[in-house]
Amino acid sequence: MKIFFILLFSGSALFLKSQNKDSIQLRKIYDYYLTQSKTYSNLEFLTTKIGGRLSGSPQADQAVAWAMKAMYAAGADTVIFQPCMVAHWVRGKREKCSISSSKLKLEKELKCIALGSSVATPPGGIKAKVIEVKSFEELEKLGEKEIKGKIVFYNVFFNQAHIRPGTAYGETVKYRGKGASYAAKYGALASIVRSMSSVADDEPHTGNMNYDTTLSKNKIAAIAISYLGADLLSESLKQDKDLTVMVTTDCVTYTNVLSYNVIGQINGSEKKNEYLTAGGHLDSWDNGQGAHDDGAGVVQCMEMLAMFKALGIKPKHSIRAVAFMNEENGLAGGTAYGKFAEENKEKHLAALETDAGGYTPRGFGIDTLKGLYNTVSKWGKLFEPYLIEKITKGGGGADLIGIAKLGVPCMGFEPDNQRYFDIHHTAQDTFDKINKRELNLGAAAIGGLFYLLDQYYQR
Repeated sequence: MKIFFILLFSGSALFLKSQNKDSIQLRKIYDYYLTQSKTYSNLEFLTTKIGGRLSGSPQADQAVAWAMKAMYAAGADTVIFQPCMVAHWVRGKREKCSISSSKLKLEKELKCIALGSSVATPPGGIKAKVIEVKSFEELEKLGEKEIKGKIVFYNVFFNQAHIRPGTAYGETVKYRGKGASYAAKYGALASIVRSMSSVADDEPHTGNMNYDTTLSKNKIAAIAISYLGADLLSESLKQDKDLTVMVTTDCVTYTNVLSYNVIGQINGSEKKNEYLTAGGHLDSWDNGQGAHDDGAGVVQCMEMLAMFKALGIKPKHSIRAVAFMNEENGLAGGTAYGKFAEENKEKHLAALETDAGGYTPRGFGIDTLKGLYNTVSKWGKLFEPYLIEKITKGGGGADLIGIAKLGVPCMGFEPDNQRYFDIHHTAQDTFDKINKRELNLGAAAIGGLFYLLDQYYQR
């Protein structure tokens, strides 16, 4: 019994010593990010000098070249250009949508934006009566008799009862994604969605859509209108069901083009061929600057390389910061990353994506695979002084789709995203919406997590 207590005391002492050492190191990491980090200035250059970076665009090419230079400047031992074929969709001339009602003496242009991957309308646009629905089930009940020759308007709100706005987004985004094909199935001429947002403003939100040829081989134009525009259209329809809407788009989809993921790597000192990956997506929509979505994620992960170098930390495993390409309209970059790892028989210990904005950090979502959650959840006390409030089960990100298929446990960085969908996919996602301190605190949380993973996570 005496021996048991001696061993127990010795084990506890070692654990406390380790926790104290890690606590001191985390403080140094946070000090670095809050006083020396180039996260904010890097994001300023990416967003204001390059701007919106839709896959296939000249700006996306510029961003790839910039990312290579920035990775080396951050201290990468090597930078890898990982090829992927990406969609090349061009918006064309500014979209137009207008409402017309002689009964209401109403002629009004609505703020609108074409959805990514949408086809163009005929040159003169499409003018037709409108049928409003709130679900695919309602659309199906109306059928071809009521829908053919009309424009379908999906008037679906965010459910405000959800604590996390991302949950509401997940419920409504299907109308953006497949709404046009469901409408075309019943003979609709075009599709309109209420913007995926809960803020009552006049800013339309874009985002990708897909044509499902199993529903309809006919491809019709798809646009989003602003929250206030959707309110006006819905209220007007209650008073005049025969009003008309004119929709004009000028979109073109070209042949896929070559682009790249950009991977900055610090080589491991002990296990060079085992990898810890953190990434965000380099591409963004063309209507804004892609500051929160997802320039913030890219520069946060990139700065992790600089932090290891600046503090003289030699990681045991190879650390990768990845700027993924084509998250917004294809996920080609995430797929290519997984394929590259499989073909090269790389051993990936864990991977994280940050793609929820550069807001105040709240925590991490951690995969339960291969003991990752059990390991990370023990570090909650270490992060408490930095206001990291939750380490929850379940994590990942869209760009981790390829690596997750290989059985790699994944993580997601979770900032406070109550405001994220206010500007998500809009012209308002610009650098001036970024708070420097929030951005750096998020980067520090990611850097701190990866320091601990490198020290202690094994599988």
